[in-house]
Amino acid sequence: MTITEERTDLGTGAGQQTAPQRPAGRRPPTSYLFMPAVLGAVLLVLWWWVSGKELDTRERARLNSDYLLTATLEHLHLTVVATAIVIVIAIPLGILLTRPSLGAITRPSIAVFSIGVALPSIGILVLFAVVWDIGFWPVVVALVIYTVLPVMRNTMVGLQQVDPAVIEAARGMGMTRRGVLARIELPLAVPVMMAGIRTALVIMVGTAALGTFVGAGGLGGLIVAGIGGGRPTITLVGGVLIAVLALLVDYVAGIAEDLLRPKGL
Repeated sequence: MTITEERTDLGTGAGQQTAPQRPAGRRPPTSYLFMPAVLGAVLLVLWWWVSGKELDTRERARLNSDYLLTATLEHLHLTVVATAIVIVIAIPLGILLTRPSLGAITRPSIAVFSIGVALPSIGILVLFAVVWDIGFWPVVVALVIYTVLPVMRNTMVGLQQVDPAVIEAARGMGMTRRGVLARIELPLAVPVMMAGIRTALVIMVGTAALGTFVGAGGLGGLIVAGIGGGRPTITLVGGVLIAVLALLVDYVAGIAEDLLRPKGL
């Protein structure tokens, strides 16, 4: 075989070796368009179905763009504020509870935060309405109590699964404990931590619908109005919008996870 023939035979392999490859764990850019397209199609079908129905006065009062936009923004406001508070509380706690010096209080701390998950969400809201107040902040606090545990536990699991040999190697290179945490442990724990945040977000979007019972607004008002007034159209629209919002929030969190994921994971 001549040198020319050998180069021809190896051309495909060489091309595969030199072609730029997508980092492991990263999705191709086109894959990010699938979920928005599906959700947009669902909303379009929903609009087409509602616009083809004869709506009475109560249905028109609920199923108009102004009311739906206001309810959606109220729902998002509850979710975003509660998520920010959960992240500020749960991630530092998860980090602290994985430190060897605090190992003695890890189990009792998890048991305490598990109480919030064990209690029914509507029960927490009713309790706050009786002993505190109604409105925005009682619902936010209830959402935080209900979802802080998944984020805290996933933070702990993500940090605990980091290979001790990697940590020891970093320490041997002269890195401080804080440096190891910031530059080694947390980046490697990002996928598991983000999984906890995404779980909390989906739970929050669904649970925030109960905020309508204590005057916090949101899309839950559609479901309550539909059931209470015997208007299944309003109930269906409310349920579909909450589901679409939950999937949209999870989609955005998935993009954040891809961006924060270290290269090669």
